[in-house]
Amino acid sequence: MAHLTVVAKVVAKKESIEALKAELFKLIPPTRKEEGCIEYRLHQDNHDPAIFIFYENWQNKDALDRHMASPHFTAYVKATETLMADKAVNLMTGVE
Repeated sequence: MAHLTVVAKVVAKKESIEALKAELFKLIPPTRKEEGCIEYRLHQDNHDPAIFIFYENWQNKDALDRHMASPHFTAYVKATETLMADKAVNLMTGVE
């Protein structure tokens, strides 16, 4: 079975860029240790610092589901609900 790729775009409110970035950084170390996490990389847009992109690869949907139920992810969701202007999450599977 193909790995599951996640491309998650998070846009901070202009006044919350650094606060959101700090919360995003908190996700990285525990997530990279999770069973089923193959790759978990955070990017910040070069022209608009409010835009962050996570590029993630997971062994399967179950691994992603466990991540989304983890204490560090649920704490992130709660901590960032007032910091974001927008977000979009795309679940993708390679086709070649």
